[in-house]
Amino acid sequence: MEGRVLIIGLGLIGGSLGMCIKEKHPDSELVGYDLDQNQMNLAKMLGVIDRPAGGIEEEASGADLIIIATPVTIAGRIIETLASLPLKKEVIITDTGSTKGYISQKASILSDKGVSFVGGHPMAGSHKSGVAAAKKILFENAFYLLTPASNVMNETVDRLKAWLSGTKARFLDVSPEEHDYLTGVVSHFPHIIAASLVHQAARADKEKPLVNRLAAGGFRDITRIASSNPRMWRDILLQNRDVLVSLLNDWQAEMERVKELLSAKDEDKIYDFFESAKKYRDGLPVKDKGAIPSFYDLFVDVPDYPGVISEVTGYLAIERISITNIRIIETREDIYGVLVISFQTPEDREKAMKCIGKHTEFEMSVAE
Repeated sequence: MEGRVLIIGLGLIGGSLGMCIKEKHPDSELVGYDLDQNQMNLAKMLGVIDRPAGGIEEEASGADLIIIATPVTIAGRIIETLASLPLKKEVIITDTGSTKGYISQKASILSDKGVSFVGGHPMAGSHKSGVAAAKKILFENAFYLLTPASNVMNETVDRLKAWLSGTKARFLDVSPEEHDYLTGVVSHFPHIIAASLVHQAARADKEKPLVNRLAAGGFRDITRIASSNPRMWRDILLQNRDVLVSLLNDWQAEMERVKELLSAKDEDKIYDFFESAKKYRDGLPVKDKGAIPSFYDLFVDVPDYPGVISEVTGYLAIERISITNIRIIETREDIYGVLVISFQTPEDREKAMKCIGKHTEFEMSVAE
């Protein structure tokens, strides 16, 4: 496809979308805008965009596709600006925000002017941020939810999918309300629970300092998402508050039921509580990307001698295998420790296993 694409917000998501579009549609012109001039300069230097924009007003009128890759509250203000500008008749405007109710309401001012707005949410991310972290494979096999406004024709949605086909994502069309409920259940609500578990551990730690030491390993893993950006999650919770209040009510009722089972010492129902959860969890897709970015862990039994960690990471560096995180979960004198290396894709983990296996005799294992 040919045309001008304006990307507003040159972070991880905006930058990665730019790379995907440019590779799939080399004849298109990519223009990028960001409040941070350094991000624009870096995006140009990295080839993410063809040129930086002087301002939204200067570039929007000539754009065939406008992607708003900013936080939702900022996206709302950008939509107001776009609605005041003379835009192309066939222009498509989309966003990348993680809530859709608010932004869809805002976008009604575009619909009133006959401008096509298709809400979008690529369900992929990374522990890194900024355009320097952008990569073409970020969205590969990830779900990309689209919430087209009621006035948008199917052929317009198909045209947007064609523009975004280089992402190799799996597109799903849903209503804004369904989107916010689905993401509330599988993403927003789990972040609340993870943060609450951390708060509980922090309170207990004041009286029992061993909590901090024992909270490594599994506890740290299941609460990983509590380390997410507080400002972003404050905004997400406020934008999706009705769904989350309803889910919290359901959760409180569930916990009351568990309390009753414990008080009654009901062995069978307590067993059923865990057994049914295990059955549903074990039936979840293993290879699909979901709402929360996955990390793929490799457990390496390493002998306890100086330099063993740099030895292992050195082998991975030689073969240019990217690591997401690394830590020791057990180490004592004269026995083996467990080195946990996290990767962002199962392919990277597989490459790492072959690499380490080629250079060492360390035992390795994975946990799904």
